[in-house]
Amino acid sequence: MSKRGAPPEVNAGSMADIAFLLLIFFLVTTTIETDAGLDRMLPPIEPPDTDVIIKQKNIFQVNINREGQLLVDEELINIKDLRAKAIAFLDNGGSPSGSDDYCNYCKGARDASSSDSPSKAIISLKNDRETKYSTYITVQNELVGAYNDLRNREAQRLYKRNFTDMEAEYLNPETPSSVKDELKEKVKRIQDLFPQKLSEAETASASTN
Repeated sequence: MSKRGAPPEVNAGSMADIAFLLLIFFLVTTTIETDAGLDRMLPPIEPPDTDVIIKQKNIFQVNINREGQLLVDEELINIKDLRAKAIAFLDNGGSPSGSDDYCNYCKGARDASSSDSPSKAIISLKNDRETKYSTYITVQNELVGAYNDLRNREAQRLYKRNFTDMEAEYLNPETPSSVKDELKEKVKRIQDLFPQKLSEAETASASTN
């Protein structure tokens, strides 16, 4: 009986080249998504020459506890009511007529115990270290949405367009320079009417209870 021959060897000499080519292919064709992040303006490095006095009534305090509950100006509210509360605060226009801070375009209650004007109004957000990220983002979206709703209202009044659409077109790199120059003035004007002053206070430590 004849012996079987040795099995043929597999030529693996080119496997490294094939693997290298596949690696290059996937690196070139794969799209990596990037997070845009949250748009926030950091405080200046140099402190101001003079101390800025902020009235308590011009601060809208939002606190999120570890359970995701909202305490807004010492009142427990639902997240779905946050945007309306923020709009009422920003659009209050409580400064009296004839004063330097009087807001002639505000449509709020003009409550003297609430914010004087949009330029003075500040939203202060504070959360617990154990606050869920999803809750934090939802609260952020509602507060930014309050600014956008008011800006859209004024943009419709002045330019018959939504501010968010104008801003998106202005930031689009494909928008022609001539159009951008025109949009820049309009976007800046609307932003000045309702400046976004959203401050994040130091995160509270988790409770030991």
